[in-house]
Formats: sequence, C-alpha cells, structure tokens
Amino acid sequence: MNEVLIEGKRLRLRRANITDLGYIMALQFAPENLKFIVPFDEDYHRAIMDSDGSEKLDVIVEEIDTGIAAGYFMLRELDSPCAEFTHVIIGRKGLGYGREALKLLLKWTFEMKKYHRVWIDCKEYNSIALHLYEVLGFIREGVLREYLLTNGVYENLIVLGMLDREYFAR
Repeated sequence: MNEVLIEGKRLRLRRANITDLGYIMALQFAPENLKFIVPFDEDYHRAIMDSDGSEKLDVIVEEIDTGIAAGYFMLRELDSPCAEFTHVIIGRKGLGYGREALKLLLKWTFEMKKYHRVWIDCKEYNSIALHLYEVLGFIREGVLREYLLTNGVYENLIVLGMLDREYFAR
C-alpha cells in the first residue's frame, strides 16, 4: 500500500516506493530537468525508500483520477523543525501541477506536520521555478555564490524560505 501524505482536487502526494525508482531516475536525468538539479543515484533513493521516512522522503505527485505519476519531490531534514524541499520536478508540465503540488506540500508541511520553516534552493537561471516559489510565498534569503560546479562552470544557488507564520498569514 502506498502511504498517501495529502490529497487535493486533482493530485495526491504519496511516499515513493521501489516501483517508483525508474520514474524518479528518468525524471532526474531528462535533459529538460537535469540542467536544474543535481541528481542522486539509485542507491541514495533506495536508502530513502527503505528508511522509516523520519529524516528524508521521496514523494510522488500523482493524478488522483488516473493514478499516473505527474512529478516527484525529495524532502530532507524532516527530523528538524526546518524541512528542505529539493528535487521539485514535474513530469507532466503545462497543467498547473507544479503550483498545485507545492501548495499541497506546503499544507502538509505546515498544517499537518507543524514545521516551523521550509526552505528550497534553486539555480539562479531557473526563472520559472523562482517565480513560482515567490508567488507561493517563499522569500529570497540569499545567494550561494558559485556553489555548484556544472560542466566546468560555477553556478549560483538562490536560497528561499518560508516560515510557518508567513504561510498562515497568506
């Protein structure tokens, strides 16, 4: 049985299992996604899936009506009051699933799990993601200058965060 974290109108977020590993790997290494993330290997994901989920979770975004996977998130630092969202990848683009899935994830994080803070980082040139995060209420907190070395070029990461009181004020 797949552990459902939360459901919305069109989407559900559920804990990934070993049968989702191929989908997660394909999303990470798809050229349109790879330029925006640093992928993890299968062993890393297997360890998350085999764990109790108290520190990290791989999460599948799934259409409720069809059961078709529509994206993937990784959550980290779940054993602290400040959770990290990472690897926010929507496989079925152009349907508003990114916005809906992130709203569900924020609701789960703040309303159900009672985290104090969530944060995310994003490559500086990923303007679509940065815009979405800011529209949803994330605040730019800083820049990790030349933090990632990708294909011989150092890239900046923008760090964004949201506090529980900011979430509830919206």
